[in-house]
Amino acid sequence: MTMVRTRMIKPPYPKDKLMSSGVYQRGEENEGIYGFLVDDIKQEVRRSSRLKCAVCKKNGASVGCDVKSCQKKVHFPCGKQHQFIFQFTDLFPSYCKDHSPTQSLPVSACVSEPMSCSVCLDPIEPVLSYSVLKCPVCHGSWFHRDCVQNQAHSAGMFFFRCTLCNNKDMFQQEMLRMGVHIPERDAAWELEENAYGELLQVYQHCDAKKCLSHSGRTYSSRTGWFQVLRCALCGSSGTHRKCGSLKLDETNWACEDCAGAVDGTASLPRHTDSPQPGGQRRSRSSKRTLTLTPRQSPIVCKRPFLLGGSAREILQKLASQTSHHQLSMPVVVNGNKVLEAAMELVKRSDFNPSHALAVRFTSSKHSFSPDTCPGNTRHFLRLLVQQLQNTVFEGPDGAKTLTLDARALREDVYFDVGCLLSLSLVHGGPPLSFFSRALYLCLFNFPRDTPLTVEDMGNTGFTDKVKKIQESKSLEELREAMESASEYLEVAGCTRPVESLSDKDTLVKDIVSFHLITRMQLPVQRFCEGLKTLGVFDQVQMFPGAFVDLFCSSHDKLTADTMAALFTVQFSDQEETAGKETAVVTFWRHYLLECEVGRCATSLEDVLIFATSADVVPAVGFSPSPTLSFLHPLDPAGAFPVSQPSSNRLLLPVVPSYQAFKKHMEYVVCQLTVLQSI
Repeated sequence: MTMVRTRMIKPPYPKDKLMSSGVYQRGEENEGIYGFLVDDIKQEVRRSSRLKCAVCKKNGASVGCDVKSCQKKVHFPCGKQHQFIFQFTDLFPSYCKDHSPTQSLPVSACVSEPMSCSVCLDPIEPVLSYSVLKCPVCHGSWFHRDCVQNQAHSAGMFFFRCTLCNNKDMFQQEMLRMGVHIPERDAAWELEENAYGELLQVYQHCDAKKCLSHSGRTYSSRTGWFQVLRCALCGSSGTHRKCGSLKLDETNWACEDCAGAVDGTASLPRHTDSPQPGGQRRSRSSKRTLTLTPRQSPIVCKRPFLLGGSAREILQKLASQTSHHQLSMPVVVNGNKVLEAAMELVKRSDFNPSHALAVRFTSSKHSFSPDTCPGNTRHFLRLLVQQLQNTVFEGPDGAKTLTLDARALREDVYFDVGCLLSLSLVHGGPPLSFFSRALYLCLFNFPRDTPLTVEDMGNTGFTDKVKKIQESKSLEELREAMESASEYLEVAGCTRPVESLSDKDTLVKDIVSFHLITRMQLPVQRFCEGLKTLGVFDQVQMFPGAFVDLFCSSHDKLTADTMAALFTVQFSDQEETAGKETAVVTFWRHYLLECEVGRCATSLEDVLIFATSADVVPAVGFSPSPTLSFLHPLDPAGAFPVSQPSSNRLLLPVVPSYQAFKKHMEYVVCQLTVLQSI
């Protein structure tokens, strides 16, 4: 008989026997003690009675390190106290502190350090150790060993999974490797008798301030005035129709608390809660009731899923889930009114961000195709990002932050702008490159533990007054500076007596916190909700280090080398023809060099726009990759380059001289540039 130990199905079992190095489960489960025969147990007791524990120095140490060269023996409780790892799987090996398995972060992971245990939510030391473990899949869920062990005992094998990414298989394998015991049973909450009994009880009570029913608050007729209607939102409150001043035909009702919550955001319509065609939402504030209607599927990602790699790789994975080749959303742009067309798009009842954009410009000067094509879409997104910077943002170019605008709040423009920025990133728009570091810090808490400063407030009229407070050299000067800024200090709740010059540091910190965080809570919240479109916000929040340059840093300036590397040259199969094309490639690279140093009438950005409709490499990258092909005209004097932005393809004519090549390139590129500027 093969001597193996298998995981027991029915706990409890003596862990000393299970982990003992010299005992094996040779019997069936109904023999001995769960398969451990009595004779084998006695023999192991005799063997271990001669072995001394490396911790307490007493005999009876039956558990040994599984590394053959290691001679450490311990009792099970002693080993647990001294960071032995016991693996409750396979042959149940044990490892001492020196040879125990460890965890490490992958080199390429751009994961922000954890702030708390994902189980107990208490602060956690961001250093992997015996007592601090992490999920092997998302690398973002960290937890105390005791916390994850308690979770495993509660959830059991069928429900034990990562609390953040919800992975089960790889997570359980890693936890078993790190010595976490996972019982082979259902979750503890599933084993309680009548655990969900209260869910079978329907709330049947009138909670109106004055109940008009002569039969009492618990009476409910099947129909009519005294039928109890339950709150359609929480289900834990009720009213008779008569007591709630409702109509006989009304069946949906919301209690005072829920109606108050909805009424409080009535001026901020959520696109995620847009009613279906024919549906209608109405509130009657005098009666604090709310008629509810069916809702469409939300346009934001319901639950974050974890990707990894660079920002471009993550966006490419997000883009792969959109239906570029099936359904499309038509967008008609009248002249240069790109922003108006985009705002109209997101407010449409049938708007779905996962569908491809079919953009058509009604003005021929902007159209790269007589109909819709990817070139039009990239051009539309390029102009859109430029125009969005002048909506709810303020500050210098390349370092903008959100501004507080009551009208934008009322019309929910913050949500729309966040939604459009996410849409642009995933559908092939340019890198944003205009967020200030302070805005990125407020949105994604990166870099961590970085304080906000007065400079982050921008060049507002109040900034100079705050700087005077910060630069005060004496207590009298500090009080004078506070007096000059008294109105704003009162609004910010920072009016206070100062007893020493050192009080200015706390005061300035509170002012900056109010200006950038407290007063901007609602705009930031709605902006983040918009960024959740297509799952962008969740991925940036998980990997803020990978995205910071995409949002904040100005994109790298194009060079002749980077432009040449973007295009894959496709030569002809015939050797003679390919030789002529090689000369044209030389012309092409020389032309790019002259564009870079300013010896041409066009810039490198103009050339890239001509070929792909984009002036920079999109945040998600080019798809398909740009290619360079050749035209073989009968009359080289009349041959001009041809661009196909829909496929990122540039066709260069085979001409005999560089002068002819440069002349023709400048003509077609400048012609497009002039048309766009009209």
